[in-house]
Amino acid sequence: MHLARPFLSLLLALTLGLVACRDEQAGPRPRTQRLPPPTQLRTLDAAPAELTFRSGATLGGGAVVYLGSQVTPAQAAPGQPVRLAHYFQAQRAPPQGYSFFAHVIDAATGQMLMNADHEIQDGMAPLASWPVGKVIEDVHTVSMPGGPSRVVLGFWRGDERLAVDDPRAQDGQNRMLGPTLGSAPELPEYKVSRATKPPVLDGELGDEAWKTAPSVVLRGSFDGQPASLRTEARLLYDDANLYVAFAVVDPDVWGTLRKRDDPIYEQEVVEIFLDANADGRTYNELQVSPHNVIFDAYFPARRQGMDTGWDSGMKTAVKVRGTLDDPSDRDDGWTVEMQIPFARLAEVPNVPPKKGDRWRFNLYRLEHVERRNVEGQAFSPLFIGDFHALPRFGWLAFE
Repeated sequence: MHLARPFLSLLLALTLGLVACRDEQAGPRPRTQRLPPPTQLRTLDAAPAELTFRSGATLGGGAVVYLGSQVTPAQAAPGQPVRLAHYFQAQRAPPQGYSFFAHVIDAATGQMLMNADHEIQDGMAPLASWPVGKVIEDVHTVSMPGGPSRVVLGFWRGDERLAVDDPRAQDGQNRMLGPTLGSAPELPEYKVSRATKPPVLDGELGDEAWKTAPSVVLRGSFDGQPASLRTEARLLYDDANLYVAFAVVDPDVWGTLRKRDDPIYEQEVVEIFLDANADGRTYNELQVSPHNVIFDAYFPARRQGMDTGWDSGMKTAVKVRGTLDDPSDRDDGWTVEMQIPFARLAEVPNVPPKKGDRWRFNLYRLEHVERRNVEGQAFSPLFIGDFHALPRFGWLAFE
C-alpha cells in the first residue's frame, strides 16, 4: 500500500492522506517531542562552542543568521530519539509574520521523511520578537531515521518561505541545509526461486511449492522490532507470475470494505510494493484484505499520480481461520495467496525475469490491535511512518 495509515497509539496515529495509504504513514508516525513550555523568551549571548553542524547562512537579506545545530547523541539507532538544538541570531530587526519549519529529508533523493514543524520555544520566541544580537536556541526531538538523512529548516509565511541569501546554503526551495542524521542499515534481500509447479490458489499454504520457498517474518515498520502478532511471508515465481503468500496471526479478523480499490489500507490488510526496474520512482502497490478485497495502483513517482484505474490482473485467495467480523470470539488468523502477472507490472526489465535480475520491493501488514492502535509491519523496516519510503525498499533477487 502506500502507506496504510495511522500507527501505534501516539507514534502510530497517522493522518490519512489522499493517496492509498497514510500520508508519511504506515507504522507509527514520528512526532516532534518538546521540552516543557517556557514562560518567556530565552536568549543566549553566544551559541555553544561545540556544534555538530556550523552554518553561518543568512536569510532575509542578512536579517537573520543560522549559526548551526547540535545533535545529541551524534549517533543513535534507527527509531531512537535524537535531540536537535538549532541556534539563530537576528542581525537587525527580523521580518514579521514568519513561522519556523524543520524537515528531515532523505539525503540521496530529497524525499520528505519527517515533518518536524513547530513553534520555536513553544511559541514564546516568534521570529519578529528576537532581540538584535542575542542568540535564540530552539530545541526539539525527532526519531533517528533509518538511513542517511538531512535536516532542512527555515521560516515560512503563507505561501512563501523567507529567502536564504546564499543558494549554496539551501536546497533550492529556501530550506537551509542543516545537520546530517543517520546511517544506512543494510537492506534485506529475498532470494525468490522458480516454482517447478505453481501453487493452487485456494488460500491454503500446504502446496509443495510453498514448502520449498524461504519464509520471512515481518517486523515493526517503524523500529524493526518484533511485531506483536506474527506475519510470515513467502514468494515464488514462474514464467508468467510472481506468487506471494502471507500467513497472518490475528485474534480478530475483520473488515467493512467490500469493493475493489476501496481504501482497504485504512483497515486490516497485507501488501506488496514492487519497483521492478529499481529506479526509485515508478512502482506498483497491491493489497488484499481478509474479505479478499483487492486494491491495486500504479505510481509514476513516489506518492504522485496514483492510478487505481491500472489493472494488475492479480488473482487472490484468502482463508480465514476463525469468524470474520465477530469481535466476541477469538480467531487464529488468515492466509493469503497472490498471483501477480509480470506482464501487467510497471517497467519490468525482463518477462519472465532472468536469473540474477534484482527488483526493489517491500512487504507490509497493517494490523489494528483491538481495532484501535495501528501496527505497521514490513519486510524491510522503514524507521519512518511511510510505506512509500522507496529508499528503504529491500531487494528481490531472482534465482
